[in-house]
Amino acid sequence: MSARFSRWIAVAAAAAVVSTLTIASGASAATSPVPPGARSAGIAVAPELPEPKAAQFSAGRSPVIKPTAAPATDIKSVSAVSRAAGQYTCTGYSGIDAPNPVANLLKDTFTWSTFKPYQVGDGKGNVNWRVNPYKNPSWYMWFHSLRWLGQGITAAGTGDTAAMDRVTAIAKDWVTDNPYSWKSDIGAWESTMHRTNVLICLRQAVLSGLAQTTLPPAYAWLDQALIDHASFLTANWSGAWNHGTDESIALFGVGCTLDRADYKQTAQDRLAAGITTSIDAEGSTNEQSTGYAQFNYSLWGRAVTVLQNCGVDPGTTITERRAKLTEWLALATNSLGKLHQLGDSELIATGQFPGTSAEYAGSLGAKGIAPQQRVGVYSAGYVFGRTGWGQTRPFSQESTYSIRFGPSRALHGHSDHTGITYTARGRDILITGGHAGYQNDVWRTWAKGQFSASTMTTPLAAEKYPATKLTRSAIAAKSEFFEFTDVPGAGINRTRAVLVLKDPDLIMSLDRATSTTAQQFQTLWHLPSDQKATVYSRTTALAMKPGDATRTILFQVPYKQALPPGAILIKQGQTNPIQGWHYPNTITRNSAPTLMFARSGYAASILSFIVPARATQGVTYTVRTSGTTTIIDLSLGGVRTSVGISAGGALYRIS
Repeated sequence: MSARFSRWIAVAAAAAVVSTLTIASGASAATSPVPPGARSAGIAVAPELPEPKAAQFSAGRSPVIKPTAAPATDIKSVSAVSRAAGQYTCTGYSGIDAPNPVANLLKDTFTWSTFKPYQVGDGKGNVNWRVNPYKNPSWYMWFHSLRWLGQGITAAGTGDTAAMDRVTAIAKDWVTDNPYSWKSDIGAWESTMHRTNVLICLRQAVLSGLAQTTLPPAYAWLDQALIDHASFLTANWSGAWNHGTDESIALFGVGCTLDRADYKQTAQDRLAAGITTSIDAEGSTNEQSTGYAQFNYSLWGRAVTVLQNCGVDPGTTITERRAKLTEWLALATNSLGKLHQLGDSELIATGQFPGTSAEYAGSLGAKGIAPQQRVGVYSAGYVFGRTGWGQTRPFSQESTYSIRFGPSRALHGHSDHTGITYTARGRDILITGGHAGYQNDVWRTWAKGQFSASTMTTPLAAEKYPATKLTRSAIAAKSEFFEFTDVPGAGINRTRAVLVLKDPDLIMSLDRATSTTAQQFQTLWHLPSDQKATVYSRTTALAMKPGDATRTILFQVPYKQALPPGAILIKQGQTNPIQGWHYPNTITRNSAPTLMFARSGYAASILSFIVPARATQGVTYTVRTSGTTTIIDLSLGGVRTSVGISAGGALYRIS
């Protein structure tokens, strides 16, 4: 992915719903100016979508994702009367305005993220738009977004003349210093959709603050700027993912504001083309990230509201796809009420969208609609499963898991195919390396690469970012079996078979691989940062948070291959090569133990068990054969169970 602007989901939020007064566009007669001493009520601002305050951007053009599914056919303009009454509500500033009070704007000072405030202008609204004091592409992109003017725009909308003079001066200075087209400046380019919305907000603030219904001639530059931005958005669509959706909403906003049917038609056509690819018929998004899946739910909710408020019937396709997405989000929720941390996702709670199964999952079963499914398998490349929904044991005491497969890495996806996450006994058991942000450095490379997932890796081979097939599966009342195959490197064939058990709760994994050249084969198990891991023997390691009531027993059983010296290793807090870390969010990196079950040669067969247990419990096992089947008899805290491995590598529960 050559470039990314990330809006990261830090909290759950419902779809944006607008019910407050906005300033309508149109050519009606102007009202009287604001009487002396009077204050306007200001402009309406739509509820913020769940975006990060420190969202990051890596220099370079974002990808263009062509729609791959037939477009929706039910997004249609309605009557001319309805269009005439159309309104577009200011979409807000996503927290970029929070550290930029009016007092700072009056000094031409811009603040973003953890960087110190910086005076970007001469104190009179004349700004140097080429300045980038921290050499940070994200700082520069948000600078050009103009979202930092938000508090000043809000104040201007209430009649604050000082604020209005300054924000209009800064915005006009941007327009003057960055003539159309600004395509040669990637920071200005990538921030176009955000800046478009800010200019719409500013236009509304001018009308509100001056108590006018038509834009005074002195502000004609503002409408021309919106036309230029609409022209840019028309010519540069990012396609069927959140960037393209945001761009279409902004373009529609200009059409609604300036009563331009052509802009609105282009925007609604693009929304119709994008929805069926952005959210497929099963409810999966194409962004390969649980966090971005949740963001897309809110973003498409905003699209519905925007269309409705300006004379377009959004139809039912968007609503139906969003409903499927809430079911997906519910199944993607672990027993702690959080989304499994997959792809470019911070560790976040599941949105409690009212009246949906996601609300049930996010509230730990306290409200909402209980999902009908216990296991979901999605062709976009996800398996989500759980022991239950809290009906027979407390919600937090259920076990939940995810397994990744499917199409090659794209957009916000990581190289995590066949990777497993797991919760049990009220805590994380297996995790991923998390989300390191979008800065182009070694940490980003590690976090999105194969070595931050709980999967079998081949470190001597260059990654091929394979498509991974689900070759067979079986779902029963107390067990689920899945088998995946792919080619992770040149001349390498990899198969992972996974068996998940209920009562006792545990995971069994059989990794097999062959290579035409000598390789290292390393099955990695990423453990939570609050646990301390120790190697107990060549077969076994233990992981436990000091004082916790739960420990994880991880062991490997020799299967068609002897265990060599160094067959089990702990990697934690390493920087060369990077291993043993977890990013719960993009600005926090914690040292975390990673267990490595290692082999070398031309083939590997690694049989792993991940067993959450009480702190005082142990697990014992014996191995026997019956014909061509290998049987492993397990005893965990006095509970006995047997599992089998067929000659073809299928895993199944016997008792």
